[in-house]
Amino acid sequence: MGEEIPRPTVLAVGAMTARWARAAVRDGRGTVLTAAGLWPPAALLAGAADGPARAELAEALGVPAQDAVAAGRELLGALDRMPGVDAALGLWFRGDLIEPRPQWAAQLPPGVRGLLSGDAAADRAALDAWAAGRTDGLIPAMPVALSPRTRLVLASALLVRTDWTVPFDQQRAAPLRHGPWRRRRVNKLLHAHGATDRLRVAETPLGPLTLYEVQGEHGIDVHLALGPESAPGGAVTGAAVEAVGGGYGLTPGGELPEGEPAPGVAVSYEASTSPEPRLVVTTVPFTVAGDHDLLADPRLFGLAAASDDSRGHFPGVTGSEPLAVTSARQAATATFTAVGFRAAAVSALGATPGAVPQREAKLVTARYDRPFAFVAVHRASGLVLAAGWVAEPEPADA
Repeated sequence: MGEEIPRPTVLAVGAMTARWARAAVRDGRGTVLTAAGLWPPAALLAGAADGPARAELAEALGVPAQDAVAAGRELLGALDRMPGVDAALGLWFRGDLIEPRPQWAAQLPPGVRGLLSGDAAADRAALDAWAAGRTDGLIPAMPVALSPRTRLVLASALLVRTDWTVPFDQQRAAPLRHGPWRRRRVNKLLHAHGATDRLRVAETPLGPLTLYEVQGEHGIDVHLALGPESAPGGAVTGAAVEAVGGGYGLTPGGELPEGEPAPGVAVSYEASTSPEPRLVVTTVPFTVAGDHDLLADPRLFGLAAASDDSRGHFPGVTGSEPLAVTSARQAATATFTAVGFRAAAVSALGATPGAVPQREAKLVTARYDRPFAFVAVHRASGLVLAAGWVAEPEPADA
């Protein structure tokens, strides 16, 4: 599957994910985001934009505007063909007021066009039903503001599902004794095996970053990332995305020196019946959600000029009325359990007129018992499907 996604697109999505994570993650609050879900509809708009909006969108996307529509459609198709991933695009417009240009509409996937009636309740019900239906109900409402001036809604949905190839052992833990989660009673997830190189340490500008790769079915992996205690969550999450994408040097767990060489990691030599090294990783189950207003920092997504409703910016979409982006949001959720991972997101952009011990063996342990980041990746292509921050563990009674 990796050959279906051009490497420049994989790198562009990763770069947007890292930038977004640094801006969106706040210490003390868990969240999840997916640039892979936002990228296709933004690319479709970039190809139809003009002036500063076209240039800003192209810069944010990391591809030339003239190539954006084809790249967005290609990425959407590749996502939908991935096992364990469902992706969809939807376009709704006020057919009584505007008509998309045939040249632009012809580049959209088939079956994505719908109509807005102008009846706010009916339109809201239809859009919410689409979002829920494309995400197995994980995202129950379309994250877009509707008004009588809304002429067009462009949305994408992304659903990621994987079960671990080796499930975690789940134990009810005693209350944690140290760190920001001390005295919390949580269910502890345990992996113990000989694949020490699934744990790696990245050398980043923040300092060492501990990465544990949890392999899933359908070629989807989730990397857990623990940074220095003093590092902000946004910086840790952004660095984790870059590290998973090959941006930093990595030291495999089997090559780590004795002692405490990285956050949460301890390396020792213990009496054992086998000389083979062993890895023991403990973490916690979690569920996080994100609700992102993309126009709160429009420059990050190339929407600063496009959201100026004093004029239109998308002559390639329709010639009947000038359009500006006046609503852009993403709603997302992710759940990590002993048996697997589920993530879903809907990104929506609305446009209105613009206006027996005998020998010693190496033992590597890693504890994710304080806030950490996660990055879900398509193994073959390296495409980042979702990233986020776990600020709070799931309580034991969950």
